[in-house]
Amino acid sequence: MAARKPVSLTKGDQSLVQTWPEEPHRFTEEHVDPFLMWCVRKGTSDISIQTDRPVYTDIYGTLYPATYRALDGVDMTVFLHKIYGPDALARLASGKDLDVSYEIRPDRYSRSRFRVNITAILSRGRDAAQITMRVMPAEPPRMLDMGIEQQIIDNFAPRQGMIVITGPTGSGKTTLLAGGMRMLLERPHGCGKMLTYEAPIEFTYDSIHSPRSLVAQTEVHRHLPDFSSGVRNALRRKPNIILVGEARDKETISAAIEAAQTGHAVYTTTHTTGVASTIRRMISAFDKNERSERAYALMETLRMIVTQSLVPKKGGGRLGVREWMIFPDEVREKLLDKDFDDWTNEIQRMIPFYGQTMSKSATLAFEKGLIEKRFYLLLTGGGGAH
Repeated sequence: MAARKPVSLTKGDQSLVQTWPEEPHRFTEEHVDPFLMWCVRKGTSDISIQTDRPVYTDIYGTLYPATYRALDGVDMTVFLHKIYGPDALARLASGKDLDVSYEIRPDRYSRSRFRVNITAILSRGRDAAQITMRVMPAEPPRMLDMGIEQQIIDNFAPRQGMIVITGPTGSGKTTLLAGGMRMLLERPHGCGKMLTYEAPIEFTYDSIHSPRSLVAQTEVHRHLPDFSSGVRNALRRKPNIILVGEARDKETISAAIEAAQTGHAVYTTTHTTGVASTIRRMISAFDKNERSERAYALMETLRMIVTQSLVPKKGGGRLGVREWMIFPDEVREKLLDKDFDDWTNEIQRMIPFYGQTMSKSATLAFEKGLIEKRFYLLLTGGGGAH
């Protein structure tokens, strides 16, 4: 069928408001990849595909329709089959959302990767679905390109112990962590054997030149059942570095602590904001009768916590604003001498001496004219240590 004529919906930037010039009257699987690649070329960060609505692209925080017409159930089935597989509808009907990665290889030398969530919704009184696709860079960014502070870079490669990257959903934790892994790989002596356990795999390291390193990436739920199984698996494979995509339950946190105690460098993330609240949340994952022992084991292994928030940047794009604290021997010893219930206040006091508060980082960004006052007030008024 003939393609539908593209439509400009506002008087703004025509390249942003134009819908897909090749939009068909009915999507087939052959249309999906070319359409997604067109979205990528427009500078899209996220693509939302939803029953009974046009496809929307998120460009610098603003949503723009990418199709002229709303997708119906038949179109959605095509997208679901192409992106996930024929059992997508059955899995959604069982009450589960789906997290996967999706990759397009336009030619043998290039690729586009997406992190995908598929969730069942209700639309016009019927069961429907929304597909959210986060566009991932072709390769991990560099730490310096992301503006990561030198103190974080200098303390990112402990011989052993745990580094925790924290922040709310969408705060760039995975991107920061991937940039750190690239830095380790690109060192002159490489990083030895690196094992990653992710759900899903977002960044790949195939294109990073590192002849003295070996990277193996495992997708949780696809290759192994959960993150704690991943850490136990890693301990049987003699790695130098273990990346655990998320430490959200006591089994995974315990396994990560054990790995760090046995001579490995362990990197993980949590959905927390602030250095002190991260430690408090990780300890609270354990039953009361084991919190004390697990708290001290955690403190023995901690080397650095970095918490990040992403805020709109003046002139477009987003800026990472960070709070962090390093945990050298003297800090760990001082805290280990105290009751773990007293750690929060002590850590709040120590952050300016062994890192930087979110409030300080936001103030510096505001004074440089990088962020607007409302985001400065948001970051200094709540979330993170002050």
